[in-house]
Parts: sequence; structure tokens; C-alpha cells
Amino acid sequence: MASLKKKVFIVLAVVAGLIFLGSVAAVIALAFSGEDSGPGFGSGVGLVEVKGTIASSEETVRQINKYRDQKSIKAIVLRVESPGGGVAASQEIYQALWQAREQKPVICSMGEVAASGGYYIACACDTIVANPGTLTGSIGVIMEFINAEELIRKVGLRFEVVKAGEVKDIGSFSRRMTPAERAMLQTMLDDVHQQFMEAVAQGRGLDLEALKPYADGRVFTGRQALALGLVDTLGTLDDALAIAARMGGLKYPPRIIKERKRKINLYDLLFDLGEETTKWKGGTVGLKYLLR
Repeated sequence: MASLKKKVFIVLAVVAGLIFLGSVAAVIALAFSGEDSGPGFGSGVGLVEVKGTIASSEETVRQINKYRDQKSIKAIVLRVESPGGGVAASQEIYQALWQAREQKPVICSMGEVAASGGYYIACACDTIVANPGTLTGSIGVIMEFINAEELIRKVGLRFEVVKAGEVKDIGSFSRRMTPAERAMLQTMLDDVHQQFMEAVAQGRGLDLEALKPYADGRVFTGRQALALGLVDTLGTLDDALAIAARMGGLKYPPRIIKERKRKINLYDLLFDLGEETTKWKGGTVGLKYLLR
């Protein structure tokens, strides 16, 4: 009995220790998650980075709104290194950037890839700067399903589905999609595609009908995109910062204001907290403005 109590005590002590370490890690992370203002004081350019698949808008929108309202920040540079991602998340970032540009210049700098949802959010900026070899465009929308009907039949499995609503199980991996269901989803995707084209036309000042031939999901280099009017100029991140400094009335090189990125810590993994943990676990499913 005494031995059992000792084992229970050891287990509880280990769990308590892990929780304590996680809490300490969280406090340390929060303490060091402030701004990296660089050398000097005073006015500067706020740098917002969008890297990887766009799974959520919350953190990016928070930073954009913060820099929009911060008087010491005279311009915002959005650095995009993304193949796109969720439709709604891309639209929310686009809207936040559009509102920010009403108060101060917003410049986009495209990295290796800024396609689909990555291009969508770029279109909300005053000026888009792309490298000649940047992959961009991919104006389209995609929704993917797995069809394992043949495999299920071969292994002798059978799915019984009880539903209220004729198309409630649309996209089920256990059966093929009917023509009527495919037509229904196609109509939905066409509408979301139309929204993408309208956002590009609005942001770039392009005629919607003239844009449609290039909005079939194809990808362009930065140089091709420039010729089509999809970006404004070719250049690097430094070039984008120089444009931001000029538009914001700052000397070059400007003071760069950038938040340190909070890393996933033990506390997050133990208690599943925060947007970064969600991204780490693989993001979301659904409609995608995503390069394929």
C-alpha cells in the first residue's frame, strides 16, 4: 500500500513539474514577444510577415490593425511568402489591409511565392513589389475530397449513413459524388472564384472582363505579372521598404518595427492554446485559395 502511494506521488509530482515548466515557458515567451524596433527611436515602417499556408487570419489582422493605429508607424510593408490558404482567412486579411491603406501607405513585398490567397491579400496594398522570379497569380479556388469507395468495397467494409437533408453527406469518402452534387459544389466554387476576381479587379484597378482570361488558376513569374498589371514593380524587400519610406515621408533606410514571432512552447502543446498551435497541427479544411 505504501509503495502504491509512493508511485502515485511520483506521477503527480512529474505532472505538476511539467505544468510548472510549461507555465514558466509561457511567461518567458510572452516576456520576449514584444517589438523588435531595431536601432534608433521615433517613426518607422511596420513589417508584417505572412509565411506558409494561410490557415487563420487572427494574428495577421491583429498586427495590421495595431500598426494601422500606431502613430509612430508611417507605412506598413506586408511580406508575403505563401501559396495561399483558406478563403475566409484570406478575405479577412485583405479587408484589414484595405482599411489600413485608408490611413497610411501599405506596400506588399513578394518573396519566393505569393500565389492564390497570397496574391489575394497582396491586392489590398497600394503598391505590389515582386521579384522577377516570384511565383504569383493562381487566381482560382479549389475543394478536394478523397473517394475511397473502391478500397472500402475490396476490404469488405460498408458504411451506413442516417441523415436529414438530401445532400448532408456531400463529399463523403465512402461513395461517389452524384452529378447533381458536383453541379451544386461547382456553382459554389464559381461564386467564390468570382469574389476572388472582384477583389483583384478592385485592388489593382483592372477591368473585370479583361482580367478573366488570366484568372483560370495559372501561375506567373513576377516579370510576367508586371506585364499583365498584376504587380506594380520588380524589386526586393529592401526596395519595398524604400518605397514605404518615401510614401511615409521617412528617410532611407527607415526604422523597421517588427514583432518577434512567438514560438510554440511546452505550455501550448500541453493545453492546446493559441493560433500557432492550430497551424502546427495542420490548419483547417474547406474552400481554398491555394496554389496546387
